[in-house]
Amino acid sequence: MSESSSSAGEPGGLADKQDVKPAGGTPSSRVLQAELELNVHLRRLTFSEPVRYIYNPLEYAWDTHRCYVERYCQAGQRVLFLGMNPGPFGMAQTGVPFGEVKSVVDWLEITGEVGHPPDEHPKRRITGLACTRSEVSGARFWGFFRKLCREPALFFQHCFVHNLCPLIFVSASGKNLTPPELPAAQREALLALCDIALCQVVEALGVSMVIGVGKVAERQARRALSAAGVDVRVEYLMHPSPRNPLANKGWETAAEAKLTELDVLSLLSSS
Repeated sequence: MSESSSSAGEPGGLADKQDVKPAGGTPSSRVLQAELELNVHLRRLTFSEPVRYIYNPLEYAWDTHRCYVERYCQAGQRVLFLGMNPGPFGMAQTGVPFGEVKSVVDWLEITGEVGHPPDEHPKRRITGLACTRSEVSGARFWGFFRKLCREPALFFQHCFVHNLCPLIFVSASGKNLTPPELPAAQREALLALCDIALCQVVEALGVSMVIGVGKVAERQARRALSAAGVDVRVEYLMHPSPRNPLANKGWETAAEAKLTELDVLSLLSSS
C-alpha cells in the first residue's frame, strides 16, 4: 500500500496549503518546509501487511498543523519534546502532536479545517476538531503542562513538541500500528526519511536538548542525531500512554521528577 494515495485536495489538505514562504528563515518556516519535504519522500514508500490504511495528518490536517507551528514554534526554545508518531484520537484528528482535542481547542486555541485521508477504516474515522474521543496520552501530556505553566506562552517560550514520524498505520481490524510493528525493511526505509527531517527540525530550532517521550522515540532520536553529527543532548521521559502500567500509576509525578532532574521544570514553573 502506498502513501501516495494520501489526499492533497481535501479541505485542509496539502494542495492548497503548501505556500510556505521562507519568511527570513524563521524557525517555524524552516520546520514547515522540512515537513513538506518529508511528505514528498513519504509518498514514495509502500507498506504491506499488517498495514492496510495509512493516514498522514501533515496532509489532510495541514491547516491546523500549520496553525500550531506558526503560533508556537519560535526562536530561543531550548527543549524539544519528541513523540514517535500520531495517535488515532490525537494528532490524527487535530494535526498537533499529542493533540487531544480539548487541549488543542481549549488551551492551545488551534483553529483550522481538517480534511480526510483518501481511505479511512470504518472504526478510525477522522472528524477533526469535532472529535468527541479523548486521547489519554495527549490529555495527560498537555494537561500536565497546562497545570504547570497555566498559559501556553510560558511553555512555548522554552519548549516545542514534535513527532518523529507523521504517519498513522492501521491494520485491517482497525488496530493502531506503531512503526516498530512494521516489517523491518519498510520500517527502516520510513525511519531513514524521518531521521533526516528530525535533524532538519532540530537544527532549525537550535534546541540544546531533545527529550524522547517514550523509549522508542528516545532511541531513534539518539541514533539519528548522533549519526548526523548534530550536537544536542538526548534524554528520556516516560510515555503517558495508558498501555504503560507505570504511567497509569502516576505519570505526572514521574514526569515532574524527571523534568526536575533535567532542569527543565524550573524553566516552566517560573512566572
